Amino acid sequence: MSSTPASSPGLENDACYLAMKAHDARFDGSFFTGVTSTGVYCRPVCRVKLPRRENCRFFRHAAQAEAAGFRPCLRCRPELAPRAASWSTEDASRILALQAARLIDEPDAWAEDGPGAADIAARLGVSDRHLRRIFETQFGVSPLQYLQTRRLLAAKQLIADTRLPMTQVALASGFASVRRFNAAFVGHYGLNPSALRRAGPSRHGREGEAVEVRLGFRPPYDGETMLGFFARRALGGVEVVSGTGDAMQLARTLRVVQSTRLHTGWLQLRFDPLREQLLLRVGDSLAAVLPTVISRVRAMLDLDAEPMAINHALHAAFPHGDGLRVPGTVDGFELAVRAVLGQQITVVAARTLGTRLVQAFGEALATPVEGLDRLFPTPAAIAEASGDALGQLGIVRQRQAALLALAREVIAGRLTLHAGADVPATLAALQALPGIGDWTAQYIAMRALRWPDAFPSGDVALQKALGVSTARAAAEASQAWRPWRSYAVLRAWYSPAPATTTGIPA
Repeated sequence: MSSTPASSPGLENDACYLAMKAHDARFDGSFFTGVTSTGVYCRPVCRVKLPRRENCRFFRHAAQAEAAGFRPCLRCRPELAPRAASWSTEDASRILALQAARLIDEPDAWAEDGPGAADIAARLGVSDRHLRRIFETQFGVSPLQYLQTRRLLAAKQLIADTRLPMTQVALASGFASVRRFNAAFVGHYGLNPSALRRAGPSRHGREGEAVEVRLGFRPPYDGETMLGFFARRALGGVEVVSGTGDAMQLARTLRVVQSTRLHTGWLQLRFDPLREQLLLRVGDSLAAVLPTVISRVRAMLDLDAEPMAINHALHAAFPHGDGLRVPGTVDGFELAVRAVLGQQITVVAARTLGTRLVQAFGEALATPVEGLDRLFPTPAAIAEASGDALGQLGIVRQRQAALLALAREVIAGRLTLHAGADVPATLAALQALPGIGDWTAQYIAMRALRWPDAFPSGDVALQKALGVSTARAAAEASQAWRPWRSYAVLRAWYSPAPATTTGIPA
């Protein structure tokens, strides 16, 4: 393969050009193309006229393209691309750099000035200098440049898809002030934010309307199975799944706390498989925290998975599951509560208990979606619930103790349940709580922490699908699938034989 020195090291530039020529969505987000004749950078799926090969420079990350002086394409919109995978089996330095990027990518950490290199280094247990060195080796930019690109692309999406005032755009994107936001935007893109809004298409002419955005993903993606998973677990008042096939859509309520401010509202989504996109509508009350909502939806539906790497590791053992993704959640606490309620009972029984809990302790919320009228209970609401009140819902004492302990740990800040959490420490903290064992902790790690290597080896349905009878045997059989064992679990649960989907846990 030929190599262009100015492109990112390690990229096969001719292969990238062929993928761009074919508009291959499997590579969306895996690299970006800077076009020297126009000064913009594009996704591989961009439908503009194919540039000449000698005018193309290829970058692994949008931050690298921007550091080289390229502006984001206004047509393909790089901010819509799936994110690069942050898990690896390679050397420790690469894993550490990817983990740092994963923390930066977590919008919940964008309060005030966002996570600094020193904060991330302390979290990862290394020095600030060492983190900067390995980060720049891996990504070709500093942690600050990487974070700045994430913020600017988030702001660009808000400018294009909402009518939010620029002050709210700046704050929602993680900038401490409008002045800093304007300076960064003009410095990177050579364009005033207001001018970009005037130049773009007007999708939402009136304030108060729902915000509509499109989110990219890499095929293959079995969207019908994913929404079916949520349909079987939908809690009354919180979630509604309607339609069939490609017309299937999911709606739910959502609570977001950002910078001590509470935002509540609703979202509605459906897949557009022909364009390899997800269509997302968000209530106007959540528009100010749209970057966080988008990040949570991406995690909920596992839109950033890289199927080529996963299928390479799992296809031989599970040939029928190449389009399956790991269902996540928009709220880690909610998922943990549902995991506790679902211990050793059927999906139907767990859904019944969850709906009762919502009706008893969830707040009412008005939405335009029929059947969608409650928020999931807060940690405070559950922590204050009496044993008698929980018992009347059919929740046994052991699970009552687990729910109360879980809520108190979250309120105290000793337990965080999102994709940026420390996985080993969180697993240990969960299993230290009464009524939470390895199965529940691994299930929470798989869905709330977005850990691709979670493996609830004690799950009976999983053991049956793998043709083994003990947790030890299941764990031994799983070693060849690391670091993608969470995906192996989903494929085993949905395996045509010997297990059936009726055995899938709550």
